[in-house]
Amino acid sequence: METVIQQSVEAQLVAASPRMATIPARLRYDRTEPFAVTMTFPARSTLEGVEVTWSFARDLLTAGLTGDAGMGDVRLRPHGEDQVVMEFHAPEGTAVVRVRAEELRRFAARTIALVPPGREYLHLDLDRDLALLIRGLR
Repeated sequence: METVIQQSVEAQLVAASPRMATIPARLRYDRTEPFAVTMTFPARSTLEGVEVTWSFARDLLTAGLTGDAGMGDVRLRPHGEDQVVMEFHAPEGTAVVRVRAEELRRFAARTIALVPPGREYLHLDLDRDLALLIRGLR
């Protein structure tokens, strides 16, 4: 059975100039971390020249498809019928991108098929997590 879902998406960087650069990004979901998704931007698309990965709740992704979602470092909101605006807030600044809503819906549907909402707890390895926590305390 599949344990990791990855999907490439095209993100349009929203900038001050009228031309928006299109940058590749990769969405990832791992059922061993069932509450989270990640979005990775390649080094060539970041100011620091290093790959950047953002982790956020899967629920935030699904909520952002239909309305404003998020109050922290990652925020999403629909933009028209076919795009979602994603904001990534860091001490260094804020990046704002637009992604086609259909790409995000397809990814979200795949994660839900793998781990239905409310069933995430079945995929947690609490013994492993507790052992790692205890090992870190010593």
